[in-house]
Amino acid sequence: MGKPTGFLEFERVKETYAPVEERVRHFGEFVPTLTLDEAKQQGARCMDCGIPFCNNGCPVNNVIPDWNDLVYRGNWEQAIRVLHSTNNFPEFTGRICPAPCESACTLGINAAPVGIKSIERAIIDRAWEHGWVKPLPAAVKSGKQVAVVGSGPAGLAAAQQLARAGHAVTVFEKNGRVGGLLRYGIPDFKLDKSVIDRRMAQMEAEGVTFKVNTLVSSDQDLPKGVTNDATTVVTPAELEAQFDAVILAGGSETPRDLPVPGREFSGIHFALEFLIPQNKAVAGDGANGINAQGKHVVVIGGGDTGSDCVGTSNRHGALSVTQLEVMPKPPVEEDKPMTWPYWPLKLRTSSSHEEGCVREFAVSTKEFIGENGKLTALKLVKVEFKDGKLTEIPGSEFELKADLVFLAMGFTQPLAKVLDSFGVEKDPRGNIKATTDGAGCYATSVPKVFAAGDMRRGQSLVVWAIREGRQCAREVDQFLMGSTVLPR
Repeated sequence: MGKPTGFLEFERVKETYAPVEERVRHFGEFVPTLTLDEAKQQGARCMDCGIPFCNNGCPVNNVIPDWNDLVYRGNWEQAIRVLHSTNNFPEFTGRICPAPCESACTLGINAAPVGIKSIERAIIDRAWEHGWVKPLPAAVKSGKQVAVVGSGPAGLAAAQQLARAGHAVTVFEKNGRVGGLLRYGIPDFKLDKSVIDRRMAQMEAEGVTFKVNTLVSSDQDLPKGVTNDATTVVTPAELEAQFDAVILAGGSETPRDLPVPGREFSGIHFALEFLIPQNKAVAGDGANGINAQGKHVVVIGGGDTGSDCVGTSNRHGALSVTQLEVMPKPPVEEDKPMTWPYWPLKLRTSSSHEEGCVREFAVSTKEFIGENGKLTALKLVKVEFKDGKLTEIPGSEFELKADLVFLAMGFTQPLAKVLDSFGVEKDPRGNIKATTDGAGCYATSVPKVFAAGDMRRGQSLVVWAIREGRQCAREVDQFLMGSTVLPR
């Protein structure tokens, strides 16, 4: 806890944003880290609630009251040690996690919850600034080699844990830089990529080897909408022959399509076909791809990826941006007695929405309309729940002008061709079948091959990927050595 009476004395300290007219002119981050005084006041609000539900609300089980108290008392160096004990990459979660811990905060029952996420970011940003984040190489090497396929948060977490346990770890990434969708799917205005680079440098100093532009598969023909910059292909058989264990930790990259009439018109793109080239351009790895300047943009899908398309379109100078969601508009405030301490259903407005966006709820796309092979509009219809099903409302059809459409309706499964090339058993959703409980956690049906993150659980949050990477690393260490001291 922080100050015993702090939750009565202080209001929640909200993070500030740079003005809209300023931030839409660049792709840099625009949310400053809390000052020392702001972080101390925020930490002071952590109450002596008896049962800290925030710990369980957080997938990595961060020891939140402890580091809130340490920040309140000014013991920042100890705070980062406590934070790192459960989370390898708090600089990622402190920027892009939706903070389920805050939804579980006891203070949030009848007041604004503690700003846990902003404190977390303040701790790690200060730790980097003062040089408290150092490489932690293993004192004794095991002589075992582990391959990690995928360099997103699950793969990076597993790799770092195993390297610190003394194993020689090689991470394989099919694209040109390390980070997976952290680097290529999330715009720089939400996560500056130098944040990934400095952590990668730490991991290299700990003995992790990164091999980029390398696809691990027996089939190079990947689905439309999946970026693949690989110049080298390694087969699963080669990995299994060279390494003592293999972890499959790639993302859920197969985008959900919208097969309605007119889908063939030009101007309709999967979200990552828009976001990835933009991120590469910011990094100096190529020219901009799709440009939304002066265009009427429609984003189909109301989640985070759709919001990223909105923010990127506004920075391009789009003429208009509209985001469509098939589900009804959620309430502005959640029903706390019904949902606390779980993730609530409520209207969430991102910083990208605030920069300029019309949001349409309870609408479905019936048809793409075009001329001479080029998109010009969408034919939409209002929908409602009737007898438990979404049903079109008769006579509610309307058209919406559109020059560009971005499909941001989520991802259905990991790359089937990669999974099939390893021969692992899959669950009914097309993910790798592997349990997280009992003997053989995270082990696949193929000997010495393990799975973690989106490849095992499906599309999910960065914080869940970090959790699974850490837990999978423990199971691999146990498999290789017969015992383990890595935390679960």
